[in-house]
Amino acid sequence: MRSILRLTYDQGLSVRAVSERLKLSKTTVSTYLLRAREAGLTGWPLPAGYDDDASIERLVFRRVGRPPQDLGEPDWPVVAREIKRKGVTLVLLWQEYRAAHPNGYGYTWFCDRFLSFQRRTHVSFRNRHEAGAVLQTDYAGQTVPLIDPVTGVITQAQIFVAVLGASSFTFAMASLSQQLPDWIDAQCRALAFVGGVPRAIVCDSQTLSGI
Repeated sequence: MRSILRLTYDQGLSVRAVSERLKLSKTTVSTYLLRAREAGLTGWPLPAGYDDDASIERLVFRRVGRPPQDLGEPDWPVVAREIKRKGVTLVLLWQEYRAAHPNGYGYTWFCDRFLSFQRRTHVSFRNRHEAGAVLQTDYAGQTVPLIDPVTGVITQAQIFVAVLGASSFTFAMASLSQQLPDWIDAQCRALAFVGGVPRAIVCDSQTLSGI
């Protein structure tokens, strides 16, 4: 949204030129410019406080009620289900949505709407941790390829992750395996990284090396 306004009012580009520059349809550009004019955004630089897409879209679409109906409302229960799958991200789901709805929501608005859906439909439990008391460790499900520069042999490296419970301060590294020597090395590096030893280190029950 901000890029559309900048290219239009700062650089003086036409709707066609803006659509080509940003890889958007002319209908999308025209619709956003219309909504911006209705909200009083008709020049550049923008007023103070509107320095990102989220703040601009909140002003524009709150002013008119919501984005135009032809943008197409995503199926939020499906989005919530798909985001739990391995390797799926909001960016990927948004790209699939935009492929079906070329004039649909921008990424920022898509994320805001999905967050609102989650808040309405999910009851969360807040687990309060004392600062520095617990370090949670586990191996991520996904691996990364590690290539030997001499032999060219590819090994799937394991991703070790350690997180302080209270602050979510995170350490991550790649290990050759999940065996005990690599697990101990990763734990030592994590403790050195956080700069201390917590009261407890909690490892996942499936991480047999830590038991």
